[in-house]
Amino acid sequence: MHSLLKRQGWEIGRDQTARLMRLAGVRGVRKSKKVFTTRPDKTQALPRDLVQRQFRADAPRRLWVADITYVATWAGFAYVAFVTDVYSRRIVGWNVASTLKAEVLPLQALDMAAWGADGPLDGLIHHADHGSNYMSMVYTDRVVELGATPSTGTVGDSYDCQSVST
Repeated sequence: MHSLLKRQGWEIGRDQTARLMRLAGVRGVRKSKKVFTTRPDKTQALPRDLVQRQFRADAPRRLWVADITYVATWAGFAYVAFVTDVYSRRIVGWNVASTLKAEVLPLQALDMAAWGADGPLDGLIHHADHGSNYMSMVYTDRVVELGATPSTGTVGDSYDCQSVST
């Protein structure tokens, strides 16, 4: 607020700005706490970990790794879901949204990857973390419908960037 007032030509100090904001009942934006993109469901049966942190594949469409991250913007958080083919190290599906809902964010990234695969996905292992986005019925049903086998690691570490990028 202080910077905005100064840009608009007001001669005002930080303390005076803070006092006037308090009087008006206005608070500035605070730094947010850690954003959780993964919330596990403790009651749900989970697929086995078929990868065991061995992020290697001998051909395309054998192992896909999916994850979600976020980017802070002026308008809030933009969540980014992506699917990576471990063999080629290419992002084969992605989506950006303002919500973490499974049918909006990761499912559309998966559908993009499946569309671009241009062939059957039988024998593919689809690996993600235990987050509710990837364990939702709509998402897991789609993975199975595509012919892939679901696999999960622990919460928040489905994609070991160093193992895949080196």
